Amino acid sequence: MRVSSAEFIRNFGSYSDSALSEPIVITKNGRDRLVLISIDEYKHLIDLLDASPAEASRVRAEKAPVKPARKRPLRRKA
Repeated sequence: MRVSSAEFIRNFGSYSDSALSEPIVITKNGRDRLVLISIDEYKHLIDLLDASPAEASRVRAEKAPVKPARKRPLRRKA
């Protein structure tokens, strides 16, 4: 989600609640300026920075959302 700094100030409570589930990009004069994220996401990012490359790959794989497999449309025989 992307909001202006003025909008963020007016509705801080609702945006801070939204940041628990998705990052909030705060803009100023139309440019990205800050990002508000949950403490859990912040800790996860810090853990990735501190981890070895192999460990970081494992942590990323565990954190990644599982996407359902796409079904291919059936092809009709001509």
